[in-house]
Amino acid sequence: MMKKWLTVGMMTALLGTGMSSAHAFESNVTVGALAGTTGVGAEASWRFHERVSLTANYAGGLSWDGDYESDDVTYEGDLDISAGALKLDFYPFAGRFYLTAGAMFPDMEANVIGRPTNGGTYELNGQTYNLDSVHGKLTIADGVQPYVGLGWRSSHRNGFGFFSELGVMATNIDVSLSASGSGTNDPDFQENLRAEERELEQDADKLSVYPVAVLGISYTF
Repeated sequence: MMKKWLTVGMMTALLGTGMSSAHAFESNVTVGALAGTTGVGAEASWRFHERVSLTANYAGGLSWDGDYESDDVTYEGDLDISAGALKLDFYPFAGRFYLTAGAMFPDMEANVIGRPTNGGTYELNGQTYNLDSVHGKLTIADGVQPYVGLGWRSSHRNGFGFFSELGVMATNIDVSLSASGSGTNDPDFQENLRAEERELEQDADKLSVYPVAVLGISYTF
């Protein structure tokens, strides 16, 4: 009988400790400044449970310039990058490490200009044209895109801290080209221009996901 009462007493104590620990957690709000592969911005996270938080952020102001050669045309452009995010974070160990998933709202576009690589003629889909210019827009990602990642954030305790995150966002590649000069309204030319768009999209589509890396400093209330 004594052993039975001791066992019941130990179980009751353990349950009481677990309940006390669960009730001891208080929701926290963390705000921070970040920098990464989507630019520089800010973040806010509400940890309403010891294992779950809701996070929103926005970053922008990042620009990449580059060129790409297709047939006898070299395309040059500056890619402007910005993105917002709304994510649900899960802390499996109720500490700093978390897994996250949600939606990103990117705006990643470049205005491109095509220049003849050799001489003054453009080659589009194997055909040569004398044109004044070829220009257009390259979209890496826009709208709403799914996102997954993992990170480290000290939102379980008050005060200053650092945070980091690594993840991937899906892309939706799109290329739109236009040209000026004689013969650009010809149906055959337009078909070759559309073929050039498809070729550029296929090459750019090798980037099926965009890497997201973030470092930041935060304060938890």
